[in-house]
Amino acid sequence: MQTKGIKIAVTGKGGSGKTMLTALMTKLLAERKDLKILAIDADSAINLPYALGTNFTKTVAELRRYIIEDPSAKDEMQDKPIKAVMEQSLQTGKGFQLLVMGRPEGPGCFCGVNELLKHGIETLSKDFDVTLIDCEAGPEQVNRRVVKGVDFLIIVTDTSIRGAQVAGAITEVMERDKDIRPAHAGLVINRFKEDDKLIREIADRRGIEILAHIPEDPNITEYDGAGKPIIDLPNSSPSVLAVQELLRKMKL
Repeated sequence: MQTKGIKIAVTGKGGSGKTMLTALMTKLLAERKDLKILAIDADSAINLPYALGTNFTKTVAELRRYIIEDPSAKDEMQDKPIKAVMEQSLQTGKGFQLLVMGRPEGPGCFCGVNELLKHGIETLSKDFDVTLIDCEAGPEQVNRRVVKGVDFLIIVTDTSIRGAQVAGAITEVMERDKDIRPAHAGLVINRFKEDDKLIREIADRRGIEILAHIPEDPNITEYDGAGKPIIDLPNSSPSVLAVQELLRKMKL
């Protein structure tokens, strides 16, 4: 597959491993050196920068708030294309660029930030070979078309009943609305055990492909416990080997 402008969105239940998967795909693609990679943390929980070992000082939410609250900033930004505005929030990591959505300062809907993020994804991704999006947990960003037009939608689930329910809800959203259906969609089963049948049964019932099985990885447990970035995992780790195979299957 030609890699210019490829967009990959990763979604699923909170705690299922979607940030881990996004970080490892970013790691492996960035190591190729010939690819220009954009990683997007579209989750208000803000986990991806830590998994990637990247400091961040700017977020999309802060940029939007700045434009709204400062009249001079609004005047300055209104004549700029959305791409130029979003580029102000990009930060550099180890072989990739990072965009962080951020979180609101108070209660309220994230609709405005999601709308800005959607346009940012559409415009910025054209300048990158691969864009990887770590979505919020659950089906909301799929339902709001934040990830409309992605080439791959990867639904990550663990082997819990709740993980299976969330995976099912996300596939239902895709089935209801053909306009948001990606070119390719599939499940990645994290912390997979050979005797786990529930997720496979749901995948068969929904007619959705299982793209990969990621086994329990003691290295991830160790890194998480020590606060070490997932991106620094050795390439011999079971999880990294599984993600390498996933990328091969995706022809990336």
